[in-house]
Amino acid sequence: MINVNAIQDHVSGILKERLSPLLTYHNLDHTMDVTAQCMDIAKAEGITDKDSLLELHIACIYHDAGFIEVYKGHEEIGCKMAREQLPGFGVNNTMIENICAIIMATKMPQKPQNILQQIICDADLDYLGRDDFFTISDSLCKEVLAYKIVGSKEEWEERQVYFLQSHTYFTQSSQKKRAPAILLHIQKLLENRKRDAAVH
Repeated sequence: MINVNAIQDHVSGILKERLSPLLTYHNLDHTMDVTAQCMDIAKAEGITDKDSLLELHIACIYHDAGFIEVYKGHEEIGCKMAREQLPGFGVNNTMIENICAIIMATKMPQKPQNILQQIICDADLDYLGRDDFFTISDSLCKEVLAYKIVGSKEEWEERQVYFLQSHTYFTQSSQKKRAPAILLHIQKLLENRKRDAAVH
């Protein structure tokens, strides 16, 4: 019997110890949030197969673990960690490869190949269609500025608008539950930009 809680505790311990404090978005809170959303979406999508749910759960736990080593290409590192650590928890090779395929589906631009991969992709970007979008977006803004991925808050906001406008959820449940709020967020971002332009 594979103990998913033991795996979660093990990886959480590593993340707590080794993630940079500059990761204000890709931190343990994000991993736990994605895991919770993943399980909700899986339920809404009618996934009941125990092995599938287990693979999905473990993939969530590892999907951003690679940030302990690198920013770009963290998915590969997460898979490497999963391959090294999961046999010790009794996870067989077939499951590990499925888990790694689910992790790799979160790499941007997302290209999920099956329903489990679609679910993790939607869970990873679930916040885009939520009420806490602006709070979480600010955390990500701080992070990308710290890592010099964007040069200014204005550049970040521009990218956000473009990203939201081009984003589509894969699962029907996420489309129904989260897509309407995205339109409101775009509207608010555009209003903010207009207001800022008027001030300057």
